[in-house]
Amino acid sequence: MAGFGHRTRRHPRSRGRTWSRTGPDRATLGIIGVICAIAGFFVLGILLGPLAIVAGWLAMGRRWSGGRPVTAVVAVVLGAIDTIAALMWLM
Repeated sequence: MAGFGHRTRRHPRSRGRTWSRTGPDRATLGIIGVICAIAGFFVLGILLGPLAIVAGWLAMGRRWSGGRPVTAVVAVVLGAIDTIAALMWLM
């Protein structure tokens, strides 16, 4: 019987196992950012561009240094291009 003096499950919910349950993971945020950036080239670039930049930044783990997933970098770059193009179109 488990639980009678055995300490096999001392900390069953460690921080590494439960983080992904509290919100979207980094890969999902990167993909969402890329989709927003590509859609922003066609419609609502002024809104979807910054959204893509934020999603890509969150997918990178809120930091600019270290290892970064490719989708996060693509989301940030395309989001920036999208935002600049939308601002140029407005002027």
